[in-house]
Amino acid sequence: MKKRFWLVGALALMLSAQVSAQDATALKYGATITAEDLEKHLRFIASEELQGRDTGSEGQKKAANYIAEHFKNLGLTGPVNGSYFQVFQLSAVSYPEVSLQVGKKKLEANNDFVFIGDGDMKKIQKADLVFLGEATKDNLAKVNVKGKLVGLWAVGAGAQNGVKDVMDAGAMGIIMTTSEDQASFDRLARRYRSLSTSGRLGFDQPTKQEPIFLVSAGQMASLFSTPIEILKEAARNNPESVNSQKASFLVKKNKRMVGTENVLGYLEGTDKKEEVLVVSAHYDHVAPNADGSINYGADDNGSGTVAIMEIAEAFAMAAKDGIKPRRSVLFIALTAEEKGLLGSRYYVENPIFPLENTVNNLNIDMLGRIDYEYQDTENPNYLYAIGSDMLSSHLKMILDYNNITYTGLTLDYRYDAPDDPNRFYYRSDHYNFAKYNIPSIFFFSGLHDDYHTSKDTVDKIAFPLMTTRAKLIFHLSWDLANRLNRTPVDGTNTRGER
Repeated sequence: MKKRFWLVGALALMLSAQVSAQDATALKYGATITAEDLEKHLRFIASEELQGRDTGSEGQKKAANYIAEHFKNLGLTGPVNGSYFQVFQLSAVSYPEVSLQVGKKKLEANNDFVFIGDGDMKKIQKADLVFLGEATKDNLAKVNVKGKLVGLWAVGAGAQNGVKDVMDAGAMGIIMTTSEDQASFDRLARRYRSLSTSGRLGFDQPTKQEPIFLVSAGQMASLFSTPIEILKEAARNNPESVNSQKASFLVKKNKRMVGTENVLGYLEGTDKKEEVLVVSAHYDHVAPNADGSINYGADDNGSGTVAIMEIAEAFAMAAKDGIKPRRSVLFIALTAEEKGLLGSRYYVENPIFPLENTVNNLNIDMLGRIDYEYQDTENPNYLYAIGSDMLSSHLKMILDYNNITYTGLTLDYRYDAPDDPNRFYYRSDHYNFAKYNIPSIFFFSGLHDDYHTSKDTVDKIAFPLMTTRAKLIFHLSWDLANRLNRTPVDGTNTRGER
């Protein structure tokens, strides 16, 4: 392990000859990031007053104002025509009436099935339910799906394409399963129940008559009165052997518009000011539970939010002392991450600064806890770094160099594995930057039992460790903002995809 670190450090030093291993300036301003300041900000961001910071809620607006006021007090510029807010509209869609019946069996919404499609119907639709199984060309050639409700055994990353192929073939709708785990389906159903009144948020678009119902594998077998193992075999080899059923369904839709905002603070650079480093974290979380309990979101992602506030303060204090970075730095507190990475998507589709001039994105999403993997280890001083060499081999070496030089954390790259079942690389805001060939890193401290529950509270944050993690991200930011050359895009995944 020591040999590996020595080699990485030597390579990174070759790339960063202009940065001293004992960079007194970086150390001076990095030291301004303290556990006390992180905790002070987090006690507000994750407070009862903010009610979980659900996108579009009063609590989210209070958090946005708090962050903007912090940026203003630091002397950062509001880059959106003088404002700190990038305001946009989302559509909150709810389906107050969704029914599904197969044969004589009436299924209960958000219990037996969840509705994941779209539609708005004036009357009940009737159709034959036929089993297609997997949406392969062979199966579509064997089973006539036109005008039918189609039972789809969707598999892996190709499930979305399968849905499109089935609808393009003339299906009226789809009943699909992607999981054999009833517990996982039940958790999803509970989440959809919580959204049934507030609605699903997304960018506004015309209604599609595309009714798609998601069920568990056991429920799919029940609908066709066929054991799961036989149904799985039929999905692969002989879908027409499964008898069709009579079905009826209805979908009614409501829509309202919801305003929300990204919060931006900008520090202009010097000789390379046209190039921009983006440091981001989402500040939204989720609505209170049906019983009124608050999902405080202290770790997810209050911890990342207050980290960028402190990193911004370190840069701002240096600037006030006459030490500005060579490149400009844009700090973004992103909204609507929990609704599908919508805040970051809005930014990259409506950038304040040209994306071709955006050199990197360093994104923080959960920085404050110790996860399952490290909770029983002797030395839990770790941090996951995800995607650091996906687009640029240099970026990972620069990260390793700064860690060796300043913080000495265990950097864990396990989630870069192409077969990572968690697919974390696709699940936070950095991904929207990576899709535009911007070398990015997602910093993450891992999952725990309190994730997305009312128990994710400030008292469980490991502030000393979180401070060290935030300092590492500051030092990396300082290096990237001041080095001679921007990190080249030299990876094979030049669309940020695997």
